[in-house]
Amino acid sequence: MIKTLSARRRRSSSDLIPPITEAGESKGSAMDLKEVKRLIQLVQKTGIGELEVTEGGRTIRIAAAPPAGAPAPPLPAPIAALQAAPEGRMQAPDAHLVAVVSPMVGTFYRSPAPDADPYVELNSQVEIGQTVCIVEAMKLMNEIEAESRGRIVRILVENGQPVEYGQTLFLVDPS
Repeated sequence: MIKTLSARRRRSSSDLIPPITEAGESKGSAMDLKEVKRLIQLVQKTGIGELEVTEGGRTIRIAAAPPAGAPAPPLPAPIAALQAAPEGRMQAPDAHLVAVVSPMVGTFYRSPAPDADPYVELNSQVEIGQTVCIVEAMKLMNEIEAESRGRIVRILVENGQPVEYGQTLFLVDPS
């Protein structure tokens, strides 16, 4: 954020941004339209998100918007894989598996402490409500519980890896 100095701290009026004026207007307390255009170009070229300039009691805020047609952020891998699959494809062999997903953004841990055994291993049997891992968010350790009974058939996240909201952590075979 850019702010001009108060009147008593100003060195000279030539150090400041000139007033905005259009053709035929006086150069009282407004900023020059050319200067505003220059500031807009500055925001666009540098990629800064927002610029605020105060001059003569007026404030101008220039906020950058993503350009039209800008690529969307990448999808999480499981969603991208599902969207990339051909539509005529038969049901996947994993379709009966139940996902244990992260309810928050954080860091995934398989055990309660670095020197402790993991809550579950590959092929472990789990019960409803059993803790399967921890997701640390904002220095809080949140125990993640299984929502279905079954056997862990896939562990999809490495210990200490960041996870996103809704990201699949484990796949459980309920049969």
